[in-house]
Amino acid sequence: MGDPPSGWVRRLAIGSRRCGNGWAGKVVQPILGRDFKGQVGVATWSGRQTEGGRWLPAFGEGFQGYGLVGNLTLERLCEKRVITAVNGELPGPIIRVREGDTVIVHVINQSPYNVTIHWHGVFQLQSAWADGPEYITQCPIVPGNNYTYKFNVTKQEGTLFWHAHFSWLRATLYGAFIILPKNGYSLPYAKPYKDVPILLGEWFNGNVIDIIDEAIASGGAPNISDAFTINGQPGDLYSCSKNQTYTLTVKAGKIYLLRIINAALNNELFFKIAGHNLTVVGIDASYTEPYHTDVIVIAPGQTVDAQLTANQSSGRYYMAAHAYDSGGTGLAYDNTTTTGIIQYEEANMSSVPEMPVLPAFNDTATAHRFYTNLTSLKGGRHWIHMPQQCDTQMFVTEGLGLLPCDDTNATCEGPNGNRFAASLNNASFELPSTLSILQAYYYNVSGIYTADFPDQPPVEFDYTDTNLSLSVPLALTSKVTRVKQLKYNETVQMVLQNTAFVTTENHPVHLHGMNFFVVAQGFGNYDSNTDGNNFNLVNPQQRNTIAVPVGGWAVIRFQANNPGAWFMHCHLDAHLSWGFSTAFVVENGPIASSILPPPPSDLPQC
Repeated sequence: MGDPPSGWVRRLAIGSRRCGNGWAGKVVQPILGRDFKGQVGVATWSGRQTEGGRWLPAFGEGFQGYGLVGNLTLERLCEKRVITAVNGELPGPIIRVREGDTVIVHVINQSPYNVTIHWHGVFQLQSAWADGPEYITQCPIVPGNNYTYKFNVTKQEGTLFWHAHFSWLRATLYGAFIILPKNGYSLPYAKPYKDVPILLGEWFNGNVIDIIDEAIASGGAPNISDAFTINGQPGDLYSCSKNQTYTLTVKAGKIYLLRIINAALNNELFFKIAGHNLTVVGIDASYTEPYHTDVIVIAPGQTVDAQLTANQSSGRYYMAAHAYDSGGTGLAYDNTTTTGIIQYEEANMSSVPEMPVLPAFNDTATAHRFYTNLTSLKGGRHWIHMPQQCDTQMFVTEGLGLLPCDDTNATCEGPNGNRFAASLNNASFELPSTLSILQAYYYNVSGIYTADFPDQPPVEFDYTDTNLSLSVPLALTSKVTRVKQLKYNETVQMVLQNTAFVTTENHPVHLHGMNFFVVAQGFGNYDSNTDGNNFNLVNPQQRNTIAVPVGGWAVIRFQANNPGAWFMHCHLDAHLSWGFSTAFVVENGPIASSILPPPPSDLPQC
């Protein structure tokens, strides 16, 4: 259907009717089309569909498009399994908007589970109620109920994604969210012949809700995935998957923009295309200086925009991805490889594709080189100047830990008879259950959280000493609901320091509601006397998710210019489930545009 005119309303409608080559939601006058089994039907740019590729005028914002989350039966890896899906699709619908557009998403939950939808990386300026994380900005949408997400897309261009933010539902509830420049504004790189979303995911043969519930109940580690996927397909290296391989046909000489998204639950990934180099031009909806590479490293929650030039001999080439296993201590991980195929139009379609040589699973040097060589554009309208002064300094230890086995009749299958946990500054976050943090803040309700998240760890020690891996009591933590409250426009510099408890590991930390600047990163214990000399204060990369180096640290800086409650957490969902999170409550500012509006009338209640 092409891209919408600038300023048009984007509505995601999840229904059960498909119309021609576009999707239509339920409207007062039904749009005739062919019915499909299950929940299939998604997305229309405006209140009406197109006619012959011509955009029709949008209705007002009172248009009712409907979203549906429900069960879908798919066959993968020789087995049929029921998953939770949006519109009966895996991945879910691609949303394309222009900067400045309004997005309205009506979600109806017809699944058997509670659900919320998070618009990962969208700033949600003055729309914190639409951010989506369970019990942070809203209570879940319970089965049979609905909620309308409405927000503006402001001051952002590039690739993001949307996903469920309840339990482990995002394993199958996710899709691309693409922000194009306003009409009249150009891209800072060559316009591609075509842009192609590449969503990397994980497939579990078991029910993901059961997997994490059983792990939490036992205190042990959850089962690992059975496959990785590219655009929902595992690829032909897996059993029963010859016809389940994503294929992209390319024209020789053309430039393609691959919008690579890591939607996997628990694995960072190496991604490579045989015989081709890539040029990175954006990360996390922020433009970068062009970076040429033959391999991409991408953590869950991150996106990479990479140009692919079809400049090789006509043939067929695998794209492939497998895990970057930074743990390195014998913990189980999915060591399989997912594939897709890049094939030239003139290629012999029966030929065997060329396979790339992926880095070793534990190739930290390659991962670190990729992550540290990225910088933001310097100069021009996309150059965002980083705050040079900081109001607040935070030093936050992060990583795994242990909870003591002291619950009555509890099973404790973690190390040394304890339970697995995770924490920030030794505070293992416990989600509230009776009211969201944002509601508690807005209505000044006490007893939901405490605003005393510490700026420093409770004890100083050799954070990356692997001899302390299971040291008690250092590795023990406790469950609390502690947040950090910030003044509007307060500038924060935070050192994220990995610890070696249980295992040293690369942790992708995601901040909702704001981007941050990555001013430095390295290995070992952070030393302000020496490491502070290596800060990039001119054009550091901007991200919403930082992969903090294994056994190392990262320094980020951000300005709290968005009133609301903003979750910060590890995007490895096993670690999030164990308490690797906290939240920032940002107070209102002095003018109308810096004040959080009241909640919408249909905000779900606990």
